[in-house]
Amino acid sequence: MADSLELVADEVAHCRACPRLVEWRERVAAEKRAAYADWAYWGRGVPAFGDPSAAVAVVGLAPAAHGANRTGRMFTGDRSGEWLYRALHRAGFASQPTSVSIDDGLELRGAIITAPVKCAPPANKPTPVERDNCSHFLARELALVQPTVLVALGGFAYQALCAHIGIRPRPKFGHGVEVPLSDGRTILCSYHVSQQNTFTGKLTEDMLDAVFTRARELAGLG
Repeated sequence: MADSLELVADEVAHCRACPRLVEWRERVAAEKRAAYADWAYWGRGVPAFGDPSAAVAVVGLAPAAHGANRTGRMFTGDRSGEWLYRALHRAGFASQPTSVSIDDGLELRGAIITAPVKCAPPANKPTPVERDNCSHFLARELALVQPTVLVALGGFAYQALCAHIGIRPRPKFGHGVEVPLSDGRTILCSYHVSQQNTFTGKLTEDMLDAVFTRARELAGLG
Protein backbone atom coordinates (compact mmCIF):
# COMPACT_ATOMS: atom_id res chain seq x y z
CA MET A 1 0.00 0.00 0.00
CA ALA A 2 1.33 3.42 -0.95
CA ASP A 3 1.98 5.76 1.92
CA SER A 4 -0.33 8.76 2.34
CA LEU A 5 -1.05 11.48 4.85
CA GLU A 6 -4.35 9.75 5.61
CA LEU A 7 -2.54 6.51 6.43
CA VAL A 8 -0.01 8.31 8.63
CA ALA A 9 -2.82 10.16 10.40
CA ASP A 10 -4.61 6.90 11.16
CA GLU A 11 -1.43 5.29 12.50
CA VAL A 12 -0.68 8.37 14.63
CA ALA A 13 -4.16 8.29 16.17
CA HIS A 14 -3.87 4.61 17.06
CA CYS A 15 -0.20 4.52 18.12
CA ARG A 16 0.50 3.15 21.60
CA ALA A 17 4.29 2.88 21.39
CA CYS A 18 5.01 5.06 24.45
CA PRO A 19 3.28 3.80 27.63
CA ARG A 20 3.90 7.02 29.60
CA LEU A 21 2.38 9.20 26.90
CA VAL A 22 -0.57 6.88 26.33
CA GLU A 23 -1.35 6.85 30.06
CA TRP A 24 -1.11 10.64 30.31
CA ARG A 25 -3.12 11.54 27.21
CA GLU A 26 -5.91 9.16 28.24
CA ARG A 27 -5.92 10.27 31.87
CA VAL A 28 -6.20 13.92 30.84
CA ALA A 29 -9.01 13.01 28.44
CA ALA A 30 -10.90 11.21 31.22
CA GLU A 31 -10.34 13.71 34.03
CA LYS A 32 -10.67 16.82 31.81
CA ARG A 33 -10.34 20.45 32.82
CA ALA A 34 -13.42 21.97 34.45
CA ALA A 35 -13.80 24.52 31.66
CA TYR A 36 -14.05 21.68 29.13
CA ALA A 37 -16.16 19.25 31.15
CA ASP A 38 -18.67 18.94 28.29
CA TRP A 39 -16.02 18.13 25.69
CA ALA A 40 -15.39 14.64 24.38
CA TYR A 41 -11.59 14.80 24.44
CA TRP A 42 -9.65 13.38 21.49
CA GLY A 43 -7.13 11.68 23.82
CA ARG A 44 -5.01 10.10 21.06
CA GLY A 45 -2.04 10.92 18.90
CA VAL A 46 -2.54 14.11 16.87
CA PRO A 47 -1.64 14.02 13.15
CA ALA A 48 -0.44 16.84 10.94
CA PHE A 49 -2.96 19.45 9.81
CA GLY A 50 -2.96 21.57 6.70
CA ASP A 51 -2.31 21.68 2.97
CA PRO A 52 -0.98 18.35 1.59
CA SER A 53 0.98 20.26 -1.07
CA ALA A 54 2.30 22.86 1.39
CA ALA A 55 5.52 24.72 0.62
CA VAL A 56 5.90 25.61 4.31
CA ALA A 57 5.85 23.14 7.21
CA VAL A 58 5.47 24.54 10.72
CA VAL A 59 6.98 22.16 13.27
CA GLY A 60 6.16 22.52 16.95
CA LEU A 61 6.92 20.36 20.00
CA ALA A 62 3.93 18.18 20.93
CA PRO A 63 0.16 18.49 21.48
CA ALA A 64 -0.99 20.44 24.53
CA ALA A 65 -2.90 18.39 27.11
CA HIS A 66 -6.04 20.53 26.95
CA GLY A 67 -5.43 21.92 23.46
CA ALA A 68 -4.76 19.48 20.63
CA ASN A 69 -5.20 16.49 22.96
CA ARG A 70 -8.73 17.79 23.52
CA THR A 71 -9.61 18.95 20.01
CA GLY A 72 -7.66 16.51 17.83
CA ARG A 73 -6.00 19.22 15.75
CA MET A 74 -2.52 20.69 16.09
CA PHE A 75 -2.32 23.96 18.07
CA THR A 76 -6.10 24.11 18.37
CA GLY A 77 -7.89 25.20 21.53
CA ASP A 78 -5.09 26.81 23.53
CA ARG A 79 -3.27 30.14 23.90
CA SER A 80 -0.28 29.04 21.83
CA GLY A 81 -2.59 28.19 18.97
CA GLU A 82 -4.30 31.56 19.22
CA TRP A 83 -0.96 33.26 18.56
CA LEU A 84 0.05 30.86 15.80
CA TYR A 85 -3.16 30.95 13.79
CA ARG A 86 -3.50 34.73 14.02
CA ALA A 87 0.00 35.00 12.55
CA LEU A 88 -0.72 32.42 9.86
CA HIS A 89 -3.89 34.30 8.93
CA ARG A 90 -2.06 37.62 8.70
CA ALA A 91 0.56 35.96 6.49
CA GLY A 92 -2.08 34.53 4.15
CA PHE A 93 -1.66 30.87 5.17
CA ALA A 94 -4.89 30.45 7.17
CA SER A 95 -8.46 31.10 6.08
CA GLN A 96 -9.37 32.54 9.48
CA PRO A 97 -7.49 33.84 12.56
CA THR A 98 -9.03 31.42 15.07
CA SER A 99 -8.78 27.68 15.62
CA VAL A 100 -11.13 26.38 18.29
CA SER A 101 -12.33 22.96 17.12
CA ILE A 102 -11.72 20.39 14.42
CA ASP A 103 -14.95 21.34 12.64
CA ASP A 104 -14.68 25.16 12.74
CA GLY A 105 -14.05 25.48 9.00
CA LEU A 106 -10.41 26.53 9.23
CA GLU A 107 -8.26 25.73 6.21
CA LEU A 108 -4.56 26.23 5.60
CA ARG A 109 -3.20 27.22 2.19
CA GLY A 110 0.45 26.60 1.45
CA ALA A 111 1.24 25.48 4.99
CA ILE A 112 1.00 22.37 7.13
CA ILE A 113 1.49 22.07 10.90
CA THR A 114 3.02 19.08 12.63
CA ALA A 115 5.22 18.11 15.59
CA PRO A 116 8.04 15.65 16.33
CA VAL A 117 5.98 14.12 19.18
CA LYS A 118 2.34 13.31 18.45
CA CYS A 119 0.99 12.73 21.98
CA ALA A 120 0.64 15.23 24.82
CA PRO A 121 3.56 14.70 27.25
CA PRO A 122 3.45 15.40 31.00
CA ALA A 123 4.78 18.92 31.72
CA ASN A 124 5.24 19.35 27.94
CA LYS A 125 8.50 17.41 28.21
CA PRO A 126 8.81 14.28 26.07
CA THR A 127 11.78 12.03 26.68
CA PRO A 128 14.43 11.37 24.02
CA VAL A 129 13.08 7.82 23.63
CA GLU A 130 9.56 9.12 23.08
CA ARG A 131 10.85 11.60 20.52
CA ASP A 132 12.74 8.85 18.71
CA ASN A 133 9.73 6.49 18.77
CA CYS A 134 7.74 9.18 16.96
CA SER A 135 10.42 10.27 14.49
CA HIS A 136 9.24 8.05 11.64
CA PHE A 137 5.86 9.81 11.58
CA LEU A 138 7.50 13.21 11.06
CA ALA A 139 9.83 11.76 8.43
CA ARG A 140 6.92 10.27 6.49
CA GLU A 141 4.86 13.47 6.67
CA LEU A 142 7.72 15.58 5.36
CA ALA A 143 8.49 13.06 2.61
CA LEU A 144 4.88 13.08 1.45
CA VAL A 145 4.42 16.86 1.55
CA GLN A 146 7.95 17.87 0.48
CA PRO A 147 7.89 21.45 1.85
CA THR A 148 10.75 23.73 0.88
CA VAL A 149 10.67 25.77 4.10
CA LEU A 150 10.68 24.18 7.57
CA VAL A 151 9.69 26.61 10.33
CA ALA A 152 11.06 25.28 13.62
CA LEU A 153 9.01 26.60 16.54
CA GLY A 154 11.49 26.32 19.38
CA GLY A 155 14.71 24.48 20.08
CA PHE A 156 13.08 21.05 20.41
CA ALA A 157 11.62 21.24 16.90
CA TYR A 158 14.92 22.55 15.56
CA GLN A 159 16.87 19.67 17.10
CA ALA A 160 14.36 17.15 15.75
CA LEU A 161 14.60 18.59 12.24
CA CYS A 162 18.39 18.64 12.33
CA ALA A 163 18.40 15.00 13.47
CA HIS A 164 15.94 14.06 10.71
CA ILE A 165 17.99 15.79 8.00
CA GLY A 166 21.38 14.79 9.44
CA ILE A 167 22.83 18.24 10.14
CA ARG A 168 26.05 17.92 12.16
CA PRO A 169 27.16 20.12 13.73
CA ARG A 170 23.99 22.15 13.78
CA PRO A 171 24.14 25.96 13.86
CA LYS A 172 23.06 27.55 17.13
CA PHE A 173 19.31 28.03 17.47
CA GLY A 174 17.95 31.57 17.62
CA HIS A 175 14.89 33.48 16.55
CA GLY A 176 15.11 34.28 12.84
CA VAL A 177 18.11 32.01 12.23
CA GLU A 178 18.09 30.48 8.75
CA VAL A 179 19.80 27.22 7.90
CA PRO A 180 20.06 26.66 4.12
CA LEU A 181 20.17 22.99 3.17
CA SER A 182 22.10 21.45 0.30
CA ASP A 183 18.88 20.35 -1.44
CA GLY A 184 17.51 23.90 -1.64
CA ARG A 185 15.29 23.71 1.42
CA THR A 186 15.65 26.06 4.40
CA ILE A 187 15.09 25.65 8.12
CA LEU A 188 13.75 28.91 9.54
CA CYS A 189 13.83 29.22 13.33
CA SER A 190 11.35 30.96 15.62
CA TYR A 191 10.86 31.07 19.34
CA HIS A 192 7.98 28.80 20.32
CA VAL A 193 4.55 30.37 20.77
CA SER A 194 4.38 29.11 24.36
CA GLN A 195 2.89 31.36 27.01
CA GLN A 196 6.31 31.44 28.66
CA ASN A 197 7.57 33.32 25.59
CA THR A 198 4.50 35.35 24.62
CA PHE A 199 3.56 36.52 28.12
CA THR A 200 7.10 37.67 28.87
CA GLY A 201 7.57 39.48 25.55
CA LYS A 202 10.39 37.21 24.44
CA LEU A 203 8.24 36.57 21.39
CA THR A 204 6.07 39.40 20.04
CA GLU A 205 3.48 39.29 17.28
CA ASP A 206 5.74 41.44 15.10
CA MET A 207 8.56 38.93 15.55
CA LEU A 208 6.27 36.05 14.61
CA ASP A 209 4.89 37.95 11.61
CA ALA A 210 8.43 38.55 10.38
CA VAL A 211 9.11 34.80 10.44
CA PHE A 212 6.08 33.94 8.33
CA THR A 213 6.69 36.81 5.94
CA ARG A 214 10.18 35.42 5.45
CA ALA A 215 8.80 31.89 5.09
CA ARG A 216 6.63 33.07 2.20
CA GLU A 217 9.63 34.70 0.55
CA LEU A 218 11.83 31.64 0.92
CA ALA A 219 9.04 29.41 -0.44
CA GLY A 220 8.54 31.69 -3.45
CA LEU A 221 4.96 32.47 -2.46
CA GLY A 222 5.33 36.25 -2.74
